[in-house]
Amino acid sequence: MHAAALTSPARLWSADEVLARPGPVPAAPGVYGWHFTKAPSPDLPAGRLLYVGIAPRHMANRTSAQNLRTRVRYHFRGNAEGSTLRLTLGCLLGLELRRVGSGKRMTFGKDGEAELSQWMAEHARVCWVEHPEPWALESDLITSLDLPLNLDQNRHNGFHARLTEIRAQARQRARELPIGV
Repeated sequence: MHAAALTSPARLWSADEVLARPGPVPAAPGVYGWHFTKAPSPDLPAGRLLYVGIAPRHMANRTSAQNLRTRVRYHFRGNAEGSTLRLTLGCLLGLELRRVGSGKRMTFGKDGEAELSQWMAEHARVCWVEHPEPWALESDLITSLDLPLNLDQNRHNGFHARLTEIRAQARQRARELPIGV
């Protein structure tokens, strides 16, 4: 049931809709799925689910304070340091990853993040399913669906090695460049 709600949702939401106030995304725990009208890589299909995420994230000794609303909104307007989806998309789109601040954080810089936000506004669409313990669904979804943009728990995916390499190369280049803004 949850997989179908993400792979064939009744509705997909755009950045403008999600970022409007009041927005449609509930402040509740759950799983969200990202579809793209244009694929971020020629090696990937457009028009279907390519990535799932959860909110809140459940760790061994705590649960994050995130919910569907805060997490989905962050993916649309945050930065690569706080969003693995944004990091992946920016790397696939060829944006330059840079060390920022003290040099420990990596983002695409002000201009790159703005370019990525614009690309997502044009091509990314999201759906979600509320669930009290989304971490209980995450492994099953990643195992049973073809989600090429998910890396965690997804070594079986045919795009995993390529995406891992693309992200590693972007991080290596960023380490070689001076700290940006």
